Order: sequence, then C-alpha cells, then structure tokens
Amino acid sequence: MARVCAITGRKTRSGNSRSHAMNANKRTWGANLQKVRILVNGKPKKVYVSARALKSGKVQRV
Repeated sequence: MARVCAITGRKTRSGNSRSHAMNANKRTWGANLQKVRILVNGKPKKVYVSARALKSGKVQRV
C-alpha cells in the first residue's frame, strides 16, 4: 500500500538537495501522514490521512 493521503491525495515529492556549490543530490520530501480510523462508506477503516486534512476538519476521526 502506498503512503498517500486518502482525502487530499498528498504523497512523497521528489527533487534535488542543493549544496552551496549547487551540486544536485536526489532526495524526497515525505508528506506528514498519520494512520487514523475514519468512516469510509459508513464503516470504520484505518487509512493514512495528512495532518493538514485532520487540522482543517476535512475528516472526522472515529
């Protein structure tokens, strides 16, 4: 199972880490995902949800 937010679709982003000499190294930024129990189609289910979705009230914990 991929670590993707079930509500907003946020996932790991990729890019370059840059030094002062502008050397490029590949790196990733992980989304702040929390595994929580929410209601999905009327049934409680454990899914990954981003912290921003939890704070904004887009999802209700069970």
